[in-house]
Amino acid sequence: MHEAPPTPSPTSPAAPAEPLSHGLKQRHLTMLGLGGVIGAGLFVGSGAGIAVAGPAIVVSYLIAGALAMLVMRMLGEMSAAMPASGSFSVHAERALGRWAGFSVGWLYWFLLVVVLAVEATAAAQIAHGWVPGVEPWAWVLLFMVVFTVANLTAVKNFGEFEFWFASLKVGAIVVFLVLGGLAVFGLLPDTDPVGMTNLTGQGGFLPNGWSGVVSGVLTVVFAFGGLEVVTIAAAETDDPARAVGRAVRSAVVRILFFYVGSMLVIVTVLPWTAQQAGLSPYVKVLDAIGVPSAGQIMNIVVFVALLSALNANLYGSSRMIFSLAERGEAPRGLLKVSGGGADGSSGQAGGVPRRAVLASVAFGFVSVLLNLLWPDTVFLYMLNSVGAVLLFVWALIAASQLRLRARLEQEAPDALALRMWWFPYLTWVTLAGLLGVLLLMLTDDAARPQVLWSAGATALVLLVAVGREWRERRARRGASALTDR
Repeated sequence: MHEAPPTPSPTSPAAPAEPLSHGLKQRHLTMLGLGGVIGAGLFVGSGAGIAVAGPAIVVSYLIAGALAMLVMRMLGEMSAAMPASGSFSVHAERALGRWAGFSVGWLYWFLLVVVLAVEATAAAQIAHGWVPGVEPWAWVLLFMVVFTVANLTAVKNFGEFEFWFASLKVGAIVVFLVLGGLAVFGLLPDTDPVGMTNLTGQGGFLPNGWSGVVSGVLTVVFAFGGLEVVTIAAAETDDPARAVGRAVRSAVVRILFFYVGSMLVIVTVLPWTAQQAGLSPYVKVLDAIGVPSAGQIMNIVVFVALLSALNANLYGSSRMIFSLAERGEAPRGLLKVSGGGADGSSGQAGGVPRRAVLASVAFGFVSVLLNLLWPDTVFLYMLNSVGAVLLFVWALIAASQLRLRARLEQEAPDALALRMWWFPYLTWVTLAGLLGVLLLMLTDDAARPQVLWSAGATALVLLVAVGREWRERRARRGASALTDR
């Protein structure tokens, strides 16, 4: 690794011009913001939240969604003022120092490539159920090859994949909300108005008290992870500052509506006691209102959601490690980009960091193999080590925004096209909320290992970051001493 150039002022344009393509369009970014976060965690994982919180899962989603919305507002503010392919890693470096940019960048990259293995394996299991003659490992190989090729070519291919994947997911939720709403009011054939029975029966709206709501928050908060990729992708649009501002504004409110609206429909149509962890509550509702082949339909939607997340994580991880290399925090060889049209509109794949893509895919393949061979030992430890990393990343985003907002207001107030609400009070509230979630996870037997392993992984990365800076300072002092002689 080489020493990074001096960290630019927060008022500078964004650092040197990046050699990446500008092939993403506003429609790509907007749909990535809407659909990038809608995945299997919502369609399947929400059943676990309903099982612990009951109808009050709506409140759990409101709390978790509010945290995610505040974090994205902060991130949107910084990204609109200083767009960069490394997004929050670059912001952390500018605000807090190289140690912060290095740490959050590598932690997020590790998070994406580990989760990528979960998504690839889960999608392969669904495909294996449709075509039993093809082994799951062969499906994994096929998915990885297809999306590697898509990410090695023009960035617009990634954008198109995500646009249509996200469109299907958003469309599925809209149809679900419409059908569920009609069922609530008894407007579907063979249905009667449901009323408030399921919201107030079976123990009431808070069957497990506020402790159930808190447990629900711990279950669902990570379902909002993935929104960050929007600010990474914004750097590859023609007008990054405007694009990220529009995407963040539209995404967070609509996603909150989709999540909370879905939960409200689910717990209104059916008793919360009918839900089970591991089973899709969407399937149960569709079955209850008489939609034929509901399970198979939802399997298709979940399958698309997993492939979409796989594609987005591969893209996000490659751009993050490219940004680290750009700042001297990863091997400089990863900076090599493909030739071709700079706008990504030609048939050639210009401005694509192919080595960064391949490096992320290579580690993704290793993760997949560990998941297939040792899912309950080696891979479980890896998964636990990234279990709470998203909260650490969000906390560093908030800390960075506290520092950079003050500087920007003094040095370049015109760059603040998108502003965090009620600064700095809501930023501090967000930090307190994230700390509260982490402390609550420590008190939960199931979540505690994730916090401890993630804290260990974070401490290790921080140790490496501090060690690198210490060695570089020592080398500079040695060189200075030789010059003085």
